[in-house]
Amino acid sequence: MPPTIELIYFDGCPNAEPARTNLREALVALDLTAEWQEWEQGDTTAPEHAKLHGSPTILVNGRDVTGVEAGVTGAACRAGGAPSIEAIRAALEEIV
Repeated sequence: MPPTIELIYFDGCPNAEPARTNLREALVALDLTAEWQEWEQGDTTAPEHAKLHGSPTILVNGRDVTGVEAGVTGAACRAGGAPSIEAIRAALEEIV
């Protein structure tokens, strides 16, 4: 069963596009299908859990690839920028 992957960001986040790129590269490196759900935090259709993370966040099966717990940062820029390819790969490798 493929992992559930989510990219959470807010409109105007300068690290959203680098996060997309890193996610794409991590998936390609592991020969996985490059499919994920994106949630823009300001969108009224975004689920509540998407509003509890900093931007950008990548969740794999509901867990932040960097280990940060939900609700710690909320709708704010992550100090560390986009999750790294290595962090994304490590999270994916745990479940595939």
